[in-house]
Amino acid sequence: MLSDTERQEIEREIVHYPRARAAVAEALMVVQRHRGWVSDEAVRDVAALLEMTPDEVEGIATFYSMVFRQPVGRHIIHLCDSVSCWIMGQETLLEHLQRKLGIGFGETTADRRFTLIPAGCLGACDLAPVMRVDDDLYGHLTPAKLDEILERYP
Repeated sequence: MLSDTERQEIEREIVHYPRARAAVAEALMVVQRHRGWVSDEAVRDVAALLEMTPDEVEGIATFYSMVFRQPVGRHIIHLCDSVSCWIMGQETLLEHLQRKLGIGFGETTADRRFTLIPAGCLGACDLAPVMRVDDDLYGHLTPAKLDEILERYP
């Protein structure tokens, strides 16, 4: 069940659209901000509020890589896997992260500290290779720089 706070925030978003269903992505992000991820129950609740079917909401939830449909770590690492980053050494960085964290793309560390997710493009090709941890963007990455950055996130 949506909390009163979640419902109120979603209703504030709805007024910006000609139809309530157009606010589905924003509604999912509201839920995720409060819960950390979007459960099946939350998909059904959002669908009911927006007068949509759960399948319609699920289609939006699974389309956007920023909507998490399973629990994630305290910190989300988005490693860019665009051509520019790949050319500049993204593969080496991915291997380093996989060894260091013991996870692959789409997985979360056992201590729930990090979740590693591929990003199609982070829009910073001039800084390639790049990653984002939570809302912080980092560029010109090397394995040593990765280690230093990860230490900033308890």
